[in-house]
Amino acid sequence: MHSYRTHTCGQLRKSDAGQTVRLSGWVHRKRDHGNLLFIDLRDHYGLTQCVVNVDSTSFKVAESLRNESVIRIDGTVVERTADTLNAKMDTGEIEIMVSEIEILSTADTLPLQVNSDAEFPEDTRLRYRFLDLRKEKIHKNILLRSQVIASLRRRMIDQGFTEFQTPILTASSPEGARDFLVPSRLNPGTFYALPQAPQMFKQLLMVAGFDRYFQIAPCFRDEDARADRSPGEFYQLDFEMSFVTQEDVFAAIEPVLHGVFEEFNNSREVTPYPFPRISFDESMLKYGNDKPDLRNPIEICDVSEIFAGSDFAVFSNLVSQGAVVRAIPAPNAATQARSFFDKLNDWARGLGMPGLGYITFAEGAAKGPIAKFLDESRLEKLKSIAGLNDGDSVFFVCDKPKVAAKNAGLARTKIGQELGLIDENKFKFCWIVDFPMYEQDDDTGKIDFSHNPFSMPQGGMDALLNQDPLTIKAFQYDIVCNGIELSSGAIRNHLPEVMYKAFEIVGYTQDDVEKRFGGLLSAFKFGAPPHGGSAPGVDRIVMLLADEPNIREVIAFPMNQQAQDLMMGAPSIVEKERLKDLSIEVRLPLKTAKAG
Repeated sequence: MHSYRTHTCGQLRKSDAGQTVRLSGWVHRKRDHGNLLFIDLRDHYGLTQCVVNVDSTSFKVAESLRNESVIRIDGTVVERTADTLNAKMDTGEIEIMVSEIEILSTADTLPLQVNSDAEFPEDTRLRYRFLDLRKEKIHKNILLRSQVIASLRRRMIDQGFTEFQTPILTASSPEGARDFLVPSRLNPGTFYALPQAPQMFKQLLMVAGFDRYFQIAPCFRDEDARADRSPGEFYQLDFEMSFVTQEDVFAAIEPVLHGVFEEFNNSREVTPYPFPRISFDESMLKYGNDKPDLRNPIEICDVSEIFAGSDFAVFSNLVSQGAVVRAIPAPNAATQARSFFDKLNDWARGLGMPGLGYITFAEGAAKGPIAKFLDESRLEKLKSIAGLNDGDSVFFVCDKPKVAAKNAGLARTKIGQELGLIDENKFKFCWIVDFPMYEQDDDTGKIDFSHNPFSMPQGGMDALLNQDPLTIKAFQYDIVCNGIELSSGAIRNHLPEVMYKAFEIVGYTQDDVEKRFGGLLSAFKFGAPPHGGSAPGVDRIVMLLADEPNIREVIAFPMNQQAQDLMMGAPSIVEKERLKDLSIEVRLPLKTAKAG
């Protein structure tokens, strides 16, 4: 017999009754019924109920066991009686009558319970992550992550992509987020950087003649944590293609993403491909952001003309000064109690808005604090533009275009949630396309890149030479699912002369561009194919599939929000001798003395 097990704890069935077996695992739960002691034994594969009789020589050992101790048991598989079957367990038709127990490892007092759904502080969970990972839900999340990555890899290969690895130690990027820097011992005073993404390398692979590249790429950015972003590091399905248009990129990745979400959807509906294409301008108008959650049926509309010159002076005066009015329909909300509208107003004020004006349409009449300021023709036109029917309500925000879009988007989400309109049983995908190449700073008036400076402008050199920069669109695109951006991508600007001109518009000289991006430009001067790609975030994909609100729930060993690994004690202070080898001296910032 094997030293530790003949079967796993999720393997035995009724057909195994009568066999002598050996199992090893963790004591998940122990129940003392007087003459019988029950042990639920757990391993990676499942749970098996083990029974120790009071007459057994192993009873005293069983009594002494602590939860999460590791044991080996020998015993006989017994079929459970009809009244003791447990349909919730895969092994619920059998139990093991234990003849011998060996303690392989004794557990100390536990800082968190593994066999309970009780909540524990995040710091405790992260400090004892190895225990947290034993819990069924998060254990399944990490397994799901592995399965999703395997599926992505298989599907990319089936699509004709080849997997390559790109460097982890590279040069610091002058653009984007903060780099993580690595000092060079052999070249004192110089630093490598961990890659924020394999962007330059994957483009260079295209220049080198490799046609379809991908990798499950680790990326490193010194950014603050968010619910959908882990501080420090993350993984993405990075890919690039040569001789392609934007539609070719979409056609290659859509079957991969759709297939993975279909495979792990847990009975949720997945948008069939081709996914909808929504322009940036349309998305900002209808949804108030460039990451629309299409599960929410509410669509925002512009109703500035309704209020221009109206008796509602608050809005009409602002509109005359360049503000816009956005309407957010609230289907079937006219019958809601006054507290519903007051609650939304309080919510808006809590975010710094002046509030949410509203009108309700019921029994053929318009009511609400704004309705009396609009005549019948304006009200009818409002209903037509916003697609309102009797029984609906509509809320309004009025501000400068960017602020109005943002606030209307937040209100759309809040109203959708309050009315229960968001369908939780769907994965709704879309592409956001036609991003503006440039934007203007409201305060300085300076023109800058709006999204990705290395994207090909639509219209190429002709657009850069002859169009107002603020009207130029780029071949840039984001893929969004349920309001979460999975990735940005672009058809790249592979022509040096076009790149020089694109950067000249925002104030860079040719020398500036050469200094900052000389490696890539040099490669482009030796024949570069048109190419493009994207990089959907693996962590976010798994977060959606696992239905988790926080990305840390799908990462085996995440950092906390202060970018600290509490379990391993990172980041940590390094001895002076080691710093000396690297020609580094640490000078900490002075702490501000407390007043008094």
